Amino acid sequence: MSISIKSKREIEMMRESCKLLEQVFAQMRDALKPGISTKEIDSLGEKLIRKCGCTPNFLNYNGYPASICVSVNDEVVHGIPTKDRIIQDGDIVSLDAGLIYKGYHSDMARTYGVGKISEEARLLIERTRQSFFEGIKVATEGAHLFDMSNAIDEYISQFGYGIVRDLVGHGIGTKLHEDPQIPNFSQKRRGPKLQAGMTLAVEPMINIGRGDVAWLDDDWTVVTEDGSLSAHYENTILITDGEPEILTFNGICE
Repeated sequence: MSISIKSKREIEMMRESCKLLEQVFAQMRDALKPGISTKEIDSLGEKLIRKCGCTPNFLNYNGYPASICVSVNDEVVHGIPTKDRIIQDGDIVSLDAGLIYKGYHSDMARTYGVGKISEEARLLIERTRQSFFEGIKVATEGAHLFDMSNAIDEYISQFGYGIVRDLVGHGIGTKLHEDPQIPNFSQKRRGPKLQAGMTLAVEPMINIGRGDVAWLDDDWTVVTEDGSLSAHYENTILITDGEPEILTFNGICE
């Protein structure tokens, strides 16, 4: 395993990449209303990314055919946008996207409720978000990577939700996916020590039902095996000599 430590210049590039991505998310969130198609969301996101002089890093990544992953209700991640998938009142929609700014990647995800959603859906979204913050409470220099995994699991387990185990967080930098992998469920080992300068994409994926998932025939869209709702919350973070810095979080796209 080779975990990159970013220089001051690289960190500044990452900060700007993440800042621009958050601005894109804020505008996609505002456009997310009943009647819009998932393809329209994708087209908007790509337009906004290119407008700020950046490149969508998901487009054609390992063959993925869109710029924005749009996953609805029981879709966990990697939903492929289409003009025929229309967002309805009461849906929960996960947006997952990233961009490349001067060679540096950013990555984030949010699950939003559209219109009036059920109380169980609202709580799932809220608790998935909070699980991220519980995880990064222990993301300090000198701590261990899997301390985050254990903290996320401990928080989520009290609600009886299922944690997706087939998909995990990851390092990020000049590549979208770098070492290390970051599970959202408890680990017996502690993992590598965290060092200032590490940039990580931490992304709990939580199901109301079991944590088991399946892949649709498009080989991309991941759904809950039991048909239950799923939520996703992701930020790119920087490990520092103090508290971690959330690079994709300035409060404008929550």
